[in-house]
Amino acid sequence: MAASEAFVQAGGREIRISSADKVMFPDQGWTKLDVVEHFLMCAEGAVRGVRNRPSLLKRWNRGVAHPPLFVKRPKTDRNLVDVRFPSARPGRMFAPQDEGDVIWMAQMNCIDLNPWNARADDLEHPDELRIDLDPTDEFDFEAARDVAAAARELLGELGLVGWPKTSGNRGIHIYVRVERNWDFYEVRRAGLAIARELERRHELATTAWWKEERHGVFIDYNQNAWDKTIASAYSIRHTGWVSTPFRWDELATIDHTAIDLMAFKDRWADVGDLTDGIDDAAGDLTPVMAMVAADEEKGLGEAPWPPHYPKMPGEPPRVQPSKKVEENWEDEG
Repeated sequence: MAASEAFVQAGGREIRISSADKVMFPDQGWTKLDVVEHFLMCAEGAVRGVRNRPSLLKRWNRGVAHPPLFVKRPKTDRNLVDVRFPSARPGRMFAPQDEGDVIWMAQMNCIDLNPWNARADDLEHPDELRIDLDPTDEFDFEAARDVAAAARELLGELGLVGWPKTSGNRGIHIYVRVERNWDFYEVRRAGLAIARELERRHELATTAWWKEERHGVFIDYNQNAWDKTIASAYSIRHTGWVSTPFRWDELATIDHTAIDLMAFKDRWADVGDLTDGIDDAAGDLTPVMAMVAADEEKGLGEAPWPPHYPKMPGEPPRVQPSKKVEENWEDEG
């Protein structure tokens, strides 16, 4: 018997959905067509998060019970943009432009959308700063909620507007649109400065890169590094939960576990696209760059980069603290 297929209209064209009845979420029985219908429903917001951004294709070809395949060089001739990766190797990535492209990604078994924070027309200068609040194992969403409140207050003091959403897992993402006057390295340092200030203000906030040193809510400043991606608004995560934008006045009550792929339909019907207006809210990072300079005067310079990036000027050694101690003991012996 031939696998099922469906055809949908999106972006002014017909798109074939192969294996439409393939089960993507075995515990719930949700299918590939369910994923496609989700993105058709919230296409306006989903496109807003990825439009003209190089995007990693995270393909869950066998459903969420199996590891995904990460594709940076897709086999398509549509909407490809030349990029360079942290290794300096060149490549070509897919940059979605419209609703049809998002549905094509769903057809490729992408349940979550993972764009860069820069757009294809100016890859050197991001227009988005990302604050990723990720609770450590002994903490949960409630801790992220507390730190998010502190982040909102800090952003307001800096004249920046934060757009919060559930991560679709245990944390919270806050997106800040910024003017394209700073390069990737400066935007990452700005994210680090914000994270360090939150660390000073809130006992649960931490910028500790090494997991053995983290306690509380890790603010992953490296999500602003070149080529890093993070699940954008309205993505479906492997948990079955939707990465859901919310209003700041919902921070105290939003229940991330209650907004799964099916429950999200009611959410969308009630509030619509809460990212509407984000592209008109680009802020000035000058006050944050002053924080960067102040940190440097205090001796707070670079922080560790991810392991696959080249060594950066001023970066501390990429050695786990426990291993560094072990090496010192060996030297002394």
